[in-house]
Amino acid sequence: MFRDRIFGIREYVNIRLYKHKAYVIKFLHLASFIVSIIAITAIIYQNGFPQTARYNSLTESVIGFSLIFYVLKFSVRIFYDFHPVDFIRQNRFEAILLSLIVVDQLISMVTGSHLVQQFMKAIGFPGIHAYYNLFIQFYIFLIIAIELGKAGRYIDKIHIGPSGLLALSFIFIIVAGTGLLLLPEMTVSGISPIDALFTSTSACCVTGLVVVDTSVCFTLKGQTVIMMLIQVGGLNIISFATLFASFYRNSAGIRMQSLIKDLVSTDKLSNTRELLQKIFLYSICIEFAGAMLLYITWPNELIFRNIGEKIYFSVFHSVSAFNNAGFGLFTDNLYEITVRHAYNLQLVIAALIFLGGIGFIVLEDIFGLKNRRERRLVKWKRLQTHSRIALYTSAILIASGAVVFYLVEYNRSLSGYGAYGSIVASIFQSVTCRTAGFNTVDFNHLGQPVLIFMMFLMFIGASPGSTGGGIKTTTFSVILRSAISNIKGRKNVEIVKHTISGNTINKAYSIALFSISLIFISTFVLSVTEPDKSFLSLLFEEISAFGTVGLSTGITSTLSLAGKAIIILTMYVGRIGTLTLALAITKRVVYTKYRYSEINVLVG
Repeated sequence: MFRDRIFGIREYVNIRLYKHKAYVIKFLHLASFIVSIIAITAIIYQNGFPQTARYNSLTESVIGFSLIFYVLKFSVRIFYDFHPVDFIRQNRFEAILLSLIVVDQLISMVTGSHLVQQFMKAIGFPGIHAYYNLFIQFYIFLIIAIELGKAGRYIDKIHIGPSGLLALSFIFIIVAGTGLLLLPEMTVSGISPIDALFTSTSACCVTGLVVVDTSVCFTLKGQTVIMMLIQVGGLNIISFATLFASFYRNSAGIRMQSLIKDLVSTDKLSNTRELLQKIFLYSICIEFAGAMLLYITWPNELIFRNIGEKIYFSVFHSVSAFNNAGFGLFTDNLYEITVRHAYNLQLVIAALIFLGGIGFIVLEDIFGLKNRRERRLVKWKRLQTHSRIALYTSAILIASGAVVFYLVEYNRSLSGYGAYGSIVASIFQSVTCRTAGFNTVDFNHLGQPVLIFMMFLMFIGASPGSTGGGIKTTTFSVILRSAISNIKGRKNVEIVKHTISGNTINKAYSIALFSISLIFISTFVLSVTEPDKSFLSLLFEEISAFGTVGLSTGITSTLSLAGKAIIILTMYVGRIGTLTLALAITKRVVYTKYRYSEINVLVG
């Protein structure tokens, strides 16, 4: 009897308590959106404008209030959930972040200083307060990213295909990056809107073409914004949102899974979220390892002001290299007198470029624990067909590019490099001209044969699912094998003992045709807007922009307003892909059952 009474009281309380749950949760979502906007505005203002003590204190108060709100919001959601333990388990990433905030505040109340401040003081970092502010701002962005990720479950309600979402996402980050770079604290003496747009597009599209000197024009904050744009552009903002959505189990819609499948260029739908998490793991691990290797391979002739600057240079160039961006913090890129002969450093950067350009699907196939275990247990099991095509094609293109560069430029741009230096420089330029854009030689003095061959490599570009551009190595392989099969009179197109589907062949030819058309039209317009420049220089610049490479014969900064606009558009189309753009702006045909009679059209 007593137990029934207790049960009845509990049910009554639950009914009364959860009666207005929907209204409370809806209010929290709205409040969270408003608080997030205010927090982002405060962070942008604090970093983008000159600060006074009064406004600095105000922005810090706004950021602190935002953190308190997120903790209270999470607590209320736990309180209203019927299964709070399961709720915390499903949102464990957010729970860990917010728990750290609570612990940090408790320690601050007891000791008078925050946990992060104590840690940085213990390791001897100067400017503790500034570093703590950066840490808190990064914390805020993580929490907002989680909130953004949760909105991924509403993606099914957006009537835009994956291609359209991909195209719009890059427009969003390009515009946002342009706005950030125009802030007073991002540059030393200001920058024009078109140059800010050009730089933002080049960073987001991981190209590396520059109209202003990155090391001179931008402050440390501006360079950090460029590095963030490179990282977000290399992996795509939708991938970031989806990654955080993957921590929230209720956001796994079929359409979202299909979107991830298109983004990472895989043909499997079931494991896309797991693969996406591995992509970020690979990125972080490779960039971290690359930064460590760069840190120990900087030449002794290069004098850094302090350890912090050396660490920053290492991280920046590691991120830029792995994402195939080509941005450098030297006036002459890697042709700077202090680093042009740092051959071990160049080998590290070349390895980062290769790993970033080979594609995440290939990285998972090679380094994935499950795949390596299966290959060890099952002797006949080999790499996937896609991986072998990408690796074989990349190796052949890199080797051929290095040989051509070495033979043609040995007595020209490579004079004075020595035997080992000439080999490393040739390999480096062959690797970097495929998608990265770093240069260790003077491109103004390269011969026409090398420039023409480099345009060929830039046009092909990297592999699918990577941070690079171009028509992709697999596309080139399919077209080449299709042409050879057609010449030999074979009915099927075969690669590594597999038959390529007709749909894949048609897609490959479409990509090549659209790409060639874009380059032809853009070069034609550039020849009109830039009559004082040679055709070869304009064509090289255009192909470099399309392949998101970033190499130039030195004409980028002298382009007219119209010329810069054309290169901006080319970089954008080159990053998202010509076929993706075509799918985004055209209406898909609804196939019907009828079929017209066949005819033979004279071709050739």
